[in-house]
Amino acid sequence: MYKSKMMIVMRKDLKMRKGKIAAQAGHACVEAVLMALQKENRLNDIEESSDGVELNRDNKINTPLSEWFHYGCAKVCVYVDSEAELLDIARIATEKGILTAIITDAGMTEFHGIPTKTCLALEPLPCDIADELTGHLNLY
Repeated sequence: MYKSKMMIVMRKDLKMRKGKIAAQAGHACVEAVLMALQKENRLNDIEESSDGVELNRDNKINTPLSEWFHYGCAKVCVYVDSEAELLDIARIATEKGILTAIITDAGMTEFHGIPTKTCLALEPLPCDIADELTGHLNLY
């Protein structure tokens, strides 16, 4: 059972192709993890191992980010039906002090050159807090 997870909230109203959805979610996840590492002053704690990338375990900081790296990488993708809903989730999270990576696509391939907010990812959170923010949303 995971102790923490990362929530990715996609805009379903944009009707993006599957590859675009995957790319946008990937951008959001990377940005959210980097933001969380920076928040904890842990950018220098990243190490390569035979299993991939992990946080240096010598650092005894125990946070949802640490749990997420060490015990499992749960990512859950849910959706909203509008930019307004996406921004509302971001606003509520920010008010609670939760890092939110909002991704704005440049519009080069799908949005006719118009920059478009496609998704967001929340920093890794304890499951109960993640569920409080996004538990009402449907799985993508």
